[in-house]
Amino acid sequence: MSEGHVAFEYEAKSDNKAVSPETLATLGEGHIAYVKQIRSEDVPGLFPEAPKIAPGLKLFALHAADGTPIMLTDSREAAIANAWSNELQAVSVH
Repeated sequence: MSEGHVAFEYEAKSDNKAVSPETLATLGEGHIAYVKQIRSEDVPGLFPEAPKIAPGLKLFALHAADGTPIMLTDSREAAIANAWSNELQAVSVH
C-alpha cells in the first residue's frame, strides 16, 4: 500500500454482508483520525471545555477513529498536521 492511502478488506460471511457498527467503530483505531468540518455552534457538544466561540464560524475538528474528539482548529491543514504529529493517518469525512 502506498503512503497516504488507507484501505481495508472485509470478508463478508455468507449470512451477513454488512459491517456491524461495532466493527466499523474499531477500524483504524490507534492509527487513523478523521477531520470533519463543523460550525462553531457545534463546539459545545463536541468540546464542552472549549471557551465560548462566536457563532457562524467554520472550524475543523480532529477525531479519533472511534469518534472521540481530539482537537479543534480553524484550518484543515492544522488538523492534519496535528494528526501527523501524533502518528495518525488523517482522513476527511464529508
